[in-house]
Amino acid sequence: MTDKLFDTKAPSTTTTGAPAVSDRNSLTVGPDGPIVLHDVHFLEQMAHFNREKVIERQPHAKGSGAFGVFETTEDVSKYTKAALFKRGAKTEMLARFSTVAGEQGSPDTWRDVRGFSLKFYTSEGNYDLVGNNTPVFFVRDPMKFPHFIRSQKRLPDRGLRDNHMQWDFWTNNPESAHQVTYLMGVRGLPRSWRQMNGYGSHTYMWVNAKGERFWVKYHFHTQQGMAFFSNAEAAAMAGADADFHRRDLFEAIERGDCPSWVMSVQVMPYADAKKYRINPFDLTKTWSHKDYPLIKVGTMTLNRNPVNFFAEIEQAAFSPGNTVPGIGLSPDKMLLGRAFAYNDAQRNRIGANFHQLPVNQPKVPVNTYMIDGPMAYHHTGAAPVYVPNSGDRPWSDETGKVDNGWESDGEMVRSAYTLHPEDDDFTQPGILVRKVFTDAERQALVETVAGSLLGGVREPVLSRAFDYWRKIDADVGARIEEKVRKGKA
Repeated sequence: MTDKLFDTKAPSTTTTGAPAVSDRNSLTVGPDGPIVLHDVHFLEQMAHFNREKVIERQPHAKGSGAFGVFETTEDVSKYTKAALFKRGAKTEMLARFSTVAGEQGSPDTWRDVRGFSLKFYTSEGNYDLVGNNTPVFFVRDPMKFPHFIRSQKRLPDRGLRDNHMQWDFWTNNPESAHQVTYLMGVRGLPRSWRQMNGYGSHTYMWVNAKGERFWVKYHFHTQQGMAFFSNAEAAAMAGADADFHRRDLFEAIERGDCPSWVMSVQVMPYADAKKYRINPFDLTKTWSHKDYPLIKVGTMTLNRNPVNFFAEIEQAAFSPGNTVPGIGLSPDKMLLGRAFAYNDAQRNRIGANFHQLPVNQPKVPVNTYMIDGPMAYHHTGAAPVYVPNSGDRPWSDETGKVDNGWESDGEMVRSAYTLHPEDDDFTQPGILVRKVFTDAERQALVETVAGSLLGGVREPVLSRAFDYWRKIDADVGARIEEKVRKGKA
């Protein structure tokens, strides 16, 4: 995606387009004298350099991505009227992959959850799907989200990441058990972004042309085959090439080895949510594939690298609140919190008009009553900027029931979700350990968790961690405790 403002073959200019006198030498009083204040070109260059970086994302700071196309190959019109999911539709898109906890300069191969963020430039506006390489998350109430992120960052005194702080948060929030089990298993160390699955993680709503509503979960299965690093391999790669995942994706696309993922959805009839045995909006839970099997939708292929990393990747802005007709949100508390937080984070990180940047612009005309602000480039001209108006500028005035909403009743409270019959925090991670992990993966899990607990975790957090893992799986928990006790002896 090039910018028409720039002609990189033309002679060097200032930002105003005037010829640049020199890009090598500042203006001084004689060859050895002081720089003068009226060397405007130098001052402009230096002042811009001082502001060259936008602040990094709070979570998901380190990452990269590529452009591609999503092709809907199946007929899912019985579930959604969204134009991008009409059979045969091809939609330009952007994918960004990332780590959660690491800062900009951190190694790609540290053990972490990987972000899996997608922007579809659809014929009805931009649709963003913001997920991870795991189908669940650490917490289910957004009030806990900033606390969780801080627990994975750095201590306030010494500025170091700290295992004790991480385990203190996890063991005080047992709903984290499912995601922590994924994190400490093989999915915490994907060999490459091309070789990992992606998930919308949240529950979303689909609405068809008849107004019928469905709950859905998104799954993206890599067509390159899943592959993972061992702890030793990941540590070695962190030292050898801190940008390994970024390099791998760019070079694969550059040589024509374009990665692809098959997108499928689980679809739950709207009424099922009330009586399903687990809360279907709980982000720490998965839905049974026996109850709601995967339905194929189409294929995502990444085939074009960015031509400018900063403009097209670093300034890319995603939010799960960006939906299109036929797609809506759900009562998932984390999703509703993120629908505000993500766009607000971009306003702070990039600016109030981040949506006007080329990488974030939709491919369809825009008529919004959000005006002005810093760096406003697209504007309304002389058209009225208020609603209602007596001019010829349209505005929306729909009233009544919305097609992608849901009913809610009761007093305003601060409370956890109402429990469904099989809602608990340890059953699903236990199934993951016993029925999905192999013997070798269970042994690796024991080694990984024990190694983390030996890394400075103190009482009473240590005993809580042993109890946490025994509740996930009694045998694995006992093996972890035995290994840690021996290591501390």
